[in-house]
Amino acid sequence: MQQNERLKTMVEGAIFAGLAMALTYVPHDLGVSSIQLAYGLIPIAIYCYRRGVVPGMIAGLIWGLLDMWLRGSGSLLHPIQIILDYPVPFALAGLIGVVKPQVDRALKNDQRKMAVAWAFLGFLIGDLAKYTVHYISGVFFWGSYAPKGQSAWVYSLVINGGSFIANAILGLVVIWLLIGLIPQLVQRNL
Repeated sequence: MQQNERLKTMVEGAIFAGLAMALTYVPHDLGVSSIQLAYGLIPIAIYCYRRGVVPGMIAGLIWGLLDMWLRGSGSLLHPIQIILDYPVPFALAGLIGVVKPQVDRALKNDQRKMAVAWAFLGFLIGDLAKYTVHYISGVFFWGSYAPKGQSAWVYSLVINGGSFIANAILGLVVIWLLIGLIPQLVQRNL
């Protein structure tokens, strides 16, 4: 039975990582240079609420590697930059799953508002981890794109901080709708 459950977890992870990658092709620029919505965080979050941190980090890693191979060819500057822009931050998005036990408990007790609150906290943790690594990469590898007179530190904070905030808002709305309307989506035992 355990082997069957592992296979289900792996297949589900591949499906959610593929969905996250597919959503990357939906236009996601907010009009300001490089501030982007990462729609793929939503399927990764759902998977993390269903399976937890480690499977979520593996699915995030797969999403990051897919993004690197399929879309990143023009932005691969240095081996460290590649690691900081693709596998590490996408895998860290899997930290969303740290709240899985609390979300499960709240849903089991029919406390949807509490489940949404825990789920959003997890989303913030994964979103912040992802964009913190992007921030570091932005400072050291993308700082040359900063407007004249602006430091790379501030430029990367504006771009990656803006993306973090935009994704946090998107996550709050979508998580509230999904868990509020379809809690079975994040419960794998139903």
